[in-house]
Amino acid sequence: MEQLISNNTAKVYLKKAVCIVSGGLDSICAAAYVTRVKNFDIYMINFSYGQRATNESSVAKNFSIKLGAKDYRFVDISFMKDFYRKTNVLTDETSELPSSFRRDIVVPIRNAVFITIATAWALSIGAKMVCYGAHAGDRRYPDCRPSFVRSISKSLTLADLDSIKDKSRQKVRIWCPAISGIDKSGLLKKGYRILGDTLFRTWSCYSNGVKRRRETRYRHCGVCESCVNRKKAFKRAGIEDLTLYDK
Repeated sequence: MEQLISNNTAKVYLKKAVCIVSGGLDSICAAAYVTRVKNFDIYMINFSYGQRATNESSVAKNFSIKLGAKDYRFVDISFMKDFYRKTNVLTDETSELPSSFRRDIVVPIRNAVFITIATAWALSIGAKMVCYGAHAGDRRYPDCRPSFVRSISKSLTLADLDSIKDKSRQKVRIWCPAISGIDKSGLLKKGYRILGDTLFRTWSCYSNGVKRRRETRYRHCGVCESCVNRKKAFKRAGIEDLTLYDK
């Protein structure tokens, strides 16, 4: 439940939110916004679902420290890769990564799986919100649309309705930037105001990137759909992009 802190000037309620983070630009900016602007104590959760970009998890963990997360959980559901087989390019290493949107970029109900697990954690710790990074420009992804968010919020409430009614657990709201009409560049601006150049340490590439000779850091490939969208977002936001790209 909410924790009440008293001081000489006011009483401040510390609200809890579970933030689903991949280590990418959108989810990290959303988590930063929730904790620094909306004043939630955040609990961050990261998933390994068999994705090609395995370095996402270490990036997510680093940002959990930077943002002062009260807890960070890494959840290994990489067995999902065996279920997904060749349905999508993010878990199938034999497929070429496209530079523009294609239907096979969509991982079947990925966000529904993440949100369900995150909500179980939220209900257990008394968190009022589950947050993930879907923004208003993600309309081509069914599990990023506001209609999906509203529907899964209702379904998950029904799944534990009796406990919510008798107040032994509290209702959890699912929130993402798309619900508030925030697009990728708008979300980026909010995140940059909070994190500054640290934001360039996020990882958006669908692959693990490219390491050039005599360099210690991996570069974003610069040509996959996610890298292309990252470049466009910085340009639209009017922020100089200091991300290391291979191309």
